[in-house]
Formats: sequence, structure tokens, C-alpha cells
Amino acid sequence: MNKREANVISLEGKIAMVTGSASGIGRGIAKVLSEAGATIYAVDYDFKLLLDLKKSFEERGKEIRVLHYDLSSRGEVQKLWDEIKNAEPDILVNNVGLYQFRDFLEVDEEFLDRAIDVNLKSCFWMCQFMIKRNIERGRGGTIVNISSVEAVLPFIEGLTHYTASKAGVIAVTRALAKEYARKGFRVNAILPGGIVTPGTKNIAKKALMKFDISILKSGRRFWDRLPSRTLGKPEDIGKVVLALVSDLFSYVHGAVIPVDGGFLSA
Repeated sequence: MNKREANVISLEGKIAMVTGSASGIGRGIAKVLSEAGATIYAVDYDFKLLLDLKKSFEERGKEIRVLHYDLSSRGEVQKLWDEIKNAEPDILVNNVGLYQFRDFLEVDEEFLDRAIDVNLKSCFWMCQFMIKRNIERGRGGTIVNISSVEAVLPFIEGLTHYTASKAGVIAVTRALAKEYARKGFRVNAILPGGIVTPGTKNIAKKALMKFDISILKSGRRFWDRLPSRTLGKPEDIGKVVLALVSDLFSYVHGAVIPVDGGFLSA
């Protein structure tokens, strides 16, 4: 990489807020953006994991601010943005998500509301505050929303609630890209596929221990469809986020980009 290319993807002097960043995909995204020079605002409800993330950043000499919030309610989102008033981010990555299995016929109102609140409404409210605050400051910004391949190709059983919420994330992304591009905002979405995280490892372990046939069969069918025959790492999502928020992708608006090892194309 030459000096000119490095400058194009440099995030020096930028603040990037990543939700759900204490572990998994969010942690990978935060790491990649920090390596590009961004100061990270790490938002998560798990305070212990946030402190672990902070320690790992400080050991590498990277700037980070940890923010302990549960973004499933607008009230908590409001408190978050009040805390960072006058130091709002240039970049927002809405990654927080709830990935739980439940048979469609067993989903009750409380379970569905929780999935929608965490996966969709948190994204909606975070985008609203980001755009409003930055307009008030006379500037634009860059937003990347993390959806899922399940949003466009429902594949694994027991995730109808998840699929619906993540499809909503795509709709919000495209609508905001259309409405706010002229005000200086770029809004795009990523569709992660099979990414190895502590959460997905735990699901696989529980499925094996309980001998959950439906999850095991879904996992096998997913693998058989995967052209690359490899699973991704959180940093693989982080690299695409970096491209989207850098000047490399300055003319990309409302895009929905799969990062899935070719799963959707198979």
C-alpha cells in the first residue's frame, strides 16, 4: 500500500462509535477501525466485557471510550447521546443484535418485542440521534448498519423474529440513504454470513450437547451451500466497514453488501 492509498483509508482524527462492541463482530469492527486511526466509542450492555475491551486497547496504545448502555429503549439511547454531547462521532456502526432461536409457533409478544427493540429499533434511534446531532453541528457523517444474510434469504429454522428485525435494518438503511445523502450522510448496510464469534460457538456447543437436530441440520446445510468452505472472522466484517466509512467508498450510498464467503450467490 502506497502513501496515497493509506491516506484514503486513514481514520486519523475521526471518532467511530460501534454498538455491541464488547465481543464478537462488534469487537472485530472496533479493532479494525482503531488500527486505521479512529478513536473508538465502544457501546455495550456487558460492563465486564467492556472493561476487557478497554484494557486490550490501552495495551496497544489505542484510544477508546467505553459507554455502558442497553440500547433496547429510546430512553437509554437518549442518555447515551446526552453523555457524549459536543463530542459526537463522525462514524456510527450499528452492530448490536440479539441472536436467539425460538420456534415460530412458540414466539410470544415479549420475545418478539425484545428482538425488535434490540435489532431494529436500536438501529432506528441511533441513526436518528446521529443524523439530528450532526445536522445541528453543520456536518454530515457515515453510518454502517449490520444486518444479516438471513434478512434476504431466510435459511436457518427458528429465526423468523430475527429475520424480520434484520430485514427492517435494510429498509431503514435504504430510506435514510435516500433522504439524507444531500445533507452529507452516507448510510450503508452489511450482511454478515457465517462468522465465528463466542456467541456462535456457544450456540454450536449447546446444540451438540442437547443434540438439537434442527440446529445441527441447519448448520450442515449452511456449510454445504458455502462456496468458500471457510467461516469468517469478526475482522473480516471490520475490513468492509473500514472501506465503507473511508474515502475509498465515498460514492457508495444505500448499498447492502454481503460478507458471507459466497453463501448468497450459491
